[in-house]
Amino acid sequence: MTDLLNRITVNPAQCGGRPCIRGMRIRVTDVLDLLAEGLSSEELLAEMPDLEPEDIAAALRPSRSAPPVRQATPGS
Repeated sequence: MTDLLNRITVNPAQCGGRPCIRGMRIRVTDVLDLLAEGLSSEELLAEMPDLEPEDIAAALRPSRSAPPVRQATPGS
């Protein structure tokens, strides 16, 4: 798991400080958005040849520093 977490980098001078894959200008959100649009991992790897399968796995892992997700309740 540590290896996966090391694939996600944050640099305030790059991509507005958003999490990126291995210091490249490929944001984690870009990877997640493409997967959410229906691209398979194989299609994503073909579209972005600098990515590796482990990069996708790292992007899909929830961040320990992310705030907990709170379930919305009606009226709140």
